Amino acid sequence: MDSELIITKASGEAAKFSESKLRSSLQHSGATNEQIDNVVKEISKKLYPGISTKKIYKMAYGLLQGSARPLAAKYRLKAAIMELGPSGFPFEKYFGEILRHQGYGVKVGEIVQGQCVQHEVDVVAIVDHLQLMIECKYHNSPGTICDVKIPLYIHSRFKDIEAQWLKFSKNKAISYQGWVVTNTRFSDDAIQYGTCAGLKLIGWNYPAKGSLKDMIDTLGLYPITCLTSLTGHEKTILLEKKIVLCLELNNNKHLLEEARVSPARIEAVMEEARLLCAHLNGIDKS
Repeated sequence: MDSELIITKASGEAAKFSESKLRSSLQHSGATNEQIDNVVKEISKKLYPGISTKKIYKMAYGLLQGSARPLAAKYRLKAAIMELGPSGFPFEKYFGEILRHQGYGVKVGEIVQGQCVQHEVDVVAIVDHLQLMIECKYHNSPGTICDVKIPLYIHSRFKDIEAQWLKFSKNKAISYQGWVVTNTRFSDDAIQYGTCAGLKLIGWNYPAKGSLKDMIDTLGLYPITCLTSLTGHEKTILLEKKIVLCLELNNNKHLLEEARVSPARIEAVMEEARLLCAHLNGIDKS
């Protein structure tokens, strides 16, 4: 049952604690009803007025980690995405991999000539008769919002590039579209402008169907920063080597050796990666 307890959201806003939302997030991680009941029971003992959602999340994560690492890895997905930094390039590469696994041809970090000036574009992707210019707005702290200035700026860049593409394209059947992708959320004005201007906006929970979170869950393409068995330093080494997917660690022991993971822990890391990928894709883990 939801209580009248007031908690503090990442944005600093006050809100009523919702047990149903906590249960829903745990269920989404793949936790069983018994595991969910146990976590909720333990957390309910430690709640107090003004407690932050971050604190509640950390408690739930710790309890899951103690019983099932793959579930804990999935539960911390949003935080793991925020660890794809600080430069933002790993996030660009990560989103590029999401598109690549959907059949897009992808180039990351391209210099593209516009009609007026050159532009550095985070991701250029093409599928069938559609070519995309994608800008990835990465944030490493919760509560950060992409306001209307972001789509305004991106749209102007896209129109300059589109004019050049239209001028020199040999395939007149190709159409072009600008995308803005963020790991947080858009303001209402940003959504209103993006929709009006014809930009495609993808945020953590936007749109209702086809959000960044939906894409990740559907494809099972989870970042290495999800893994609870890797240290922060080891994750940094792998990201610097442009390794972003848990899937890339499957049967690639040498990648962990190059990241200087101790021999005694390599098998544990690979097993967690295997179980996470198997769990998320409905593969038998036995």
